[in-house]
Amino acid sequence: MKAIVYERTGDPSVLQLVDRPVPEPGRGEVLVRVAVSGVNPTDWKARRQWPLPEGWQTPGQDGAGVIEAVGEGVDPDLIGERVWLWEAAWQRPWGTAAEYTVVPVRQAVRLGDASFDLGACLGIPFLTAHRCLTAGEYMPDNLRAGALSDHTVLVQGGAGAVGNAAIQLARWADACVIATVSSAEKAQLAAAAGASFVINYREQDVVEEIRKIAPDGVHTIVEVAPAANAATDVEVLRNGAAVCVYADDGAGEVTLPVRKLMMPNARWQFVLVYTEPKAAKAQAVRDVAAAAAQGGIRVGEDAGLPLHHYPLSATAAAHQAVEGSAVGKVLVTTSEQ
Repeated sequence: MKAIVYERTGDPSVLQLVDRPVPEPGRGEVLVRVAVSGVNPTDWKARRQWPLPEGWQTPGQDGAGVIEAVGEGVDPDLIGERVWLWEAAWQRPWGTAAEYTVVPVRQAVRLGDASFDLGACLGIPFLTAHRCLTAGEYMPDNLRAGALSDHTVLVQGGAGAVGNAAIQLARWADACVIATVSSAEKAQLAAAAGASFVINYREQDVVEEIRKIAPDGVHTIVEVAPAANAATDVEVLRNGAAVCVYADDGAGEVTLPVRKLMMPNARWQFVLVYTEPKAAKAQAVRDVAAAAAQGGIRVGEDAGLPLHHYPLSATAAAHQAVEGSAVGKVLVTTSEQ
């Protein structure tokens, strides 16, 4: 099979297209013929700095394809099943930037008739967004239609991949969603994703606009830039609200006013999908799968998530695009299905 491999950390030039034997699934694993691999910021960050315990790594946490073989203890009826994959390369050398990969069976989730492009977009962005929408003390543990019908959610950075996922999941659960963006073009993307209100933070007073929409404040904030937005977040929280931080905007530290946050019993929740509680992640997988099956998740420009396709041989360029903050979702097409 063809696979992308790197044997040392560094810039995209360390990614090499090589021939490798097709791996065999071990006990509890499945072999998946990958159709599409999703590229996330964590992929290039891992490529630059994460250690290589096996001496090599195929990148790609997310993907979609077809189960071709199963290991011991796995139901053989799964062979031929269309699936989406999550955390394929987490503490494992076999990622999704290859024609085949192996994953534990629980990390291969039925995709049904949805497109492989959609499946490759689900893992990190939607599981992260789910955690952000459920971690607050007064937020539900699981998402479904109506679960957020009396909630107002603020998504800071509504045109990013996680921002888009948060908008889509929150709207599927019937929340009122306010999204912030930095340009008119990104405002169109956030609106296409389903945001109820969109605020251009370069042209509008975010606190003033949010208070017009939600006089009592918002229930939860999905936060991409904690240091830059901390002062704004503090001003728009309602009692018991949470700020769920899933990214580092480069500042490294956040300064918070103690008494202003004590009064509303506010929570600052940090989110990393890989290490979140197992029960929360299992619930996220179930809910994201349900949202996709029910048509609550879409991809493409009309869903606020433009898709950028690269062939497997151009994986380095795909990584460079994500590292350069490409707007939308970067996908690597690994094989024809």
